[in-house]
Amino acid sequence: MQAGDTTNGQIPLMLIHGAWLSARSWENYADYFGRRGFAVSAPEWPRKHGDVEEMRESSEESAGLGVREIVEHYEGLIGELDGPPVLIGHSYGGLFVELLLDRGLGRAGVAMSPAPAKGILALPLSTLKAGAPALGHPSKWHGVVTLTLQEFTYAFVNTFSAEDAAAAYERYAVPETGQILYEAGFANFHLHPPTEVHFKNAERAPLLLLGASEDHTVPASLTKAAYRRYEHSQARTDYLEFEGRPHLHMVASDWQEVAEGIDSWLDGVLDAPAPAIGQAS
Repeated sequence: MQAGDTTNGQIPLMLIHGAWLSARSWENYADYFGRRGFAVSAPEWPRKHGDVEEMRESSEESAGLGVREIVEHYEGLIGELDGPPVLIGHSYGGLFVELLLDRGLGRAGVAMSPAPAKGILALPLSTLKAGAPALGHPSKWHGVVTLTLQEFTYAFVNTFSAEDAAAAYERYAVPETGQILYEAGFANFHLHPPTEVHFKNAERAPLLLLGASEDHTVPASLTKAAYRRYEHSQARTDYLEFEGRPHLHMVASDWQEVAEGIDSWLDGVLDAPAPAIGQAS
């Protein structure tokens, strides 16, 4: 699942994963949207290579990896496509979707439980607890952080059975750069941090913000706060919330209901003419 040229007139759709995960976390969505006729790609973040097991072995390569490098990596991949893609991101991937749309990239964007951009001030206690393995240890801010099964369960799959949570940990969890958590966590203390979004941008493509009611890492209240920051933009912004879902709901047994909700929203926004690559829609 790599970014590349589209064929047969298919609309490209790029899936952007979140922190402590690999592109494998999109396996259900890649199959679903591929069957829906999109040209799907799910590229890894820069410096990440191979499968989950290999990423665990080579995790030190991600030390110091920051938001700007990741966003520029995806911007380059988008530039290689035949046309502007639909962008779907989860967690930090959702924040990257917001940043890419703000740069005038993408035909439409979906930010699922996005990590907070600068300007989102109130962080719930569960968010702080989920980020504590990185933010609670300054020595890890510019290094690499590995979650324990207990930490992963709390942050990602808190609604799963113990057995299913352990299986998800083995299949999806990878060590992560502490740099991005530091950059987002302290964004409001810097003038122009890499997580800054121009919420009033009227030229960006349509954006759907998607919340999950049982999410510990990015509670629905945090996603709603992001939605409210966009209320003064003339660009289309919508909000959709799903009950009973944890942070990593894309791999839960009821994942397809969320995918169908996104698919339905896309049906309503993709009728408009597609912009040229690199131009605002």
